[in-house]
Amino acid sequence: MDSLNPEHPPLIMTPADHAPRVWKFFGTALWGLLIFVAMFVGQVGAILLLAALRGLPIDMASIQSVGREPAALALSVIMGLPATLAAVWLAIRIKKASFVDYLALHWPSWKQLLFGVVGLILVVLAWETMSRSLGREATPGFMTDLLQSGRDKGAAILLLFAFSVAAPMSEEVLARGFLYRGWSASFLRVPGAIILSSLVWTVVHLQYDMYFLAEVFTIGLWFGYMRHRANSLWLTIVLHALNNMTAVVLTMWLGS
Repeated sequence: MDSLNPEHPPLIMTPADHAPRVWKFFGTALWGLLIFVAMFVGQVGAILLLAALRGLPIDMASIQSVGREPAALALSVIMGLPATLAAVWLAIRIKKASFVDYLALHWPSWKQLLFGVVGLILVVLAWETMSRSLGREATPGFMTDLLQSGRDKGAAILLLFAFSVAAPMSEEVLARGFLYRGWSASFLRVPGAIILSSLVWTVVHLQYDMYFLAEVFTIGLWFGYMRHRANSLWLTIVLHALNNMTAVVLTMWLGS
C-alpha cells in the first residue's frame, strides 16, 4: 500500500489547504470601497461620454445638466454594472477563488424563492401602511417625477431595465455578494455581516431622506437573511429586481 511505501507517502492535508480564499474584514472593506468607486466611475463616465458627444464642455454644469435627463440617468445606472462586475472579478481573481462560489451564484429552490417573496411583501406592506398612517408618500417625490418624466419622453423601457435589472445586479453583487461573503468569514460572522452590508447598501441610497433610508435598511436585512438562508445571491438579485420593478411600474403607469 502507498501508505506503507516510503516512496509514496500518504497525502496529508494541512489546515492551510482547507482555508477559504476569502478577503476578511479589512480586505473586504478596502476592496468594497474600490468596487464602489468603480461603479461610480462607470456611471459618471456614461454621463461624460454623452456630454462629449453633444459637444458640451466637460465640467460639473454639463454633468448635472445631462444627468438630470431620464434616458441619460438610466444609461448611467446601466454602465455602472460592467464596472462593478469587473472590479469584483479582479478582487476575487487575486484570491484565486471561484467567482461563482465566492458570490454564491447558485439558483435557489422554488420554496426559497416563494419564502423570500412573501417576506419581502410583508416588509413592504408594513412600510406602506406606516407611510399612509403618517401621511407620507410611498415613493420619494423626485423618483416619481423622474420616472413619469421618463415615461413621457420615451425612456420608460430604458429606465425599467436600469432600475429593475442593472441596479439590482450591481448593488447585490457588491452588498450581499462581495461584502457579505468576506465579512461573514471574519469576526463579524453572519449576523454582523448582514447588518453591516445592509448599512453599506443603505448609504448607497443617500439621495433619500431618513425615513426612506430606514425602509431601505430593513429591506436590506431581509435580503441579507435570505442570502444566508438560501446561500444564493441569485435569490436576492431576483427579490431586489421584483421590488424595484413593482415600484417602477406602479409609479410610471399607475401614478401610485
